[in-house]
Amino acid sequence: MKAIIYKGPNNVVCEQTSKPSVNENEVLIKVSHAGICGSDLNIYLGVHPRAKAPLVLGHEFSGYVVNGDEQLPTGTKVCVRPLISCGQCSACQSGNSHVCKTLKLYGIDTAGGMAEYVKVDKSKIHILPDDFPMDLGAFVEPLAVGIHAVSRTPFKVGDSVVVFGAGTIGLCVASVLKLAGAKQVIVIETNDFRINLAKELGFIVINPKQEDVLTAILKLTNHIGADIVYDCAAHPSVALQLTDLVKVQGTIEIVGSYKKPTEFKLLDIEFKELTIIGTRVYEARDFETAIKFIQQDFPYKKLLTILTPEEAKQGFANALTGENVIKTLFKFAD
Repeated sequence: MKAIIYKGPNNVVCEQTSKPSVNENEVLIKVSHAGICGSDLNIYLGVHPRAKAPLVLGHEFSGYVVNGDEQLPTGTKVCVRPLISCGQCSACQSGNSHVCKTLKLYGIDTAGGMAEYVKVDKSKIHILPDDFPMDLGAFVEPLAVGIHAVSRTPFKVGDSVVVFGAGTIGLCVASVLKLAGAKQVIVIETNDFRINLAKELGFIVINPKQEDVLTAILKLTNHIGADIVYDCAAHPSVALQLTDLVKVQGTIEIVGSYKKPTEFKLLDIEFKELTIIGTRVYEARDFETAIKFIQQDFPYKKLLTILTPEEAKQGFANALTGENVIKTLFKFAD
């Protein structure tokens, strides 16, 4: 079968490999679309701590059931929640397997979905509606990240919210907030392509290169500050601004992953009685919610760029620059 394989730092190839054989409780999926995630780029660069070459990449994918049964008939449209939890640690035992002590993923710790076929545990399957577009089926996973992030915060209809970063996750978070009834969703971004897209999607956009962020936020919020600030950028310069932009007794959520310890205004947390929240991946219910959100009136397809598997090298190079793409998908089948 055809697959996109990580061979080593800065080296991905599309080549033939063996079709997987399924074990008990596993489902074979004929892949339709598979997306590039930020963690895939870390693998591509050779800096991911767990991924080892050679590796079939991809944990964002949609497809069709091959070895069906009465509960999951052959041909059923599906997407996959790609988490592999141990089931034994305190997090797993308390119903929080998404923060498992040894959490693993398809496409990082074992073969993923950037291939014509992939096998997954049956419990990871989420059924898609018959009329669900399969390219957007591969977008359920990143949107579930946004769903989970928003669900972790005390968001209320009518809130004014700030989202740092208009990459995939930032726009997913922003879209969820918009569809959930935010009064205003203010996106902070410096990349011209992302700025234009965010505006086209209906968000208020602030470019720090052109205006002072704090002044603009205070003007938009009647000098109160944002109810909630979502940090999807994970940049040290952003961390220093978070407590300034949020209102007294407001909430800050760290959505992006900081790779190194970062300076943060801890005194502001005390003096403004702020709440700081973390979020990690998603739960099963977030996938079901994401499927419903994609069926609402929001142009998620504008975030997608579709390539063939043979264009893997180009796709990874473009995604790495982030200049003119948000979410790159490889199409393996209709």
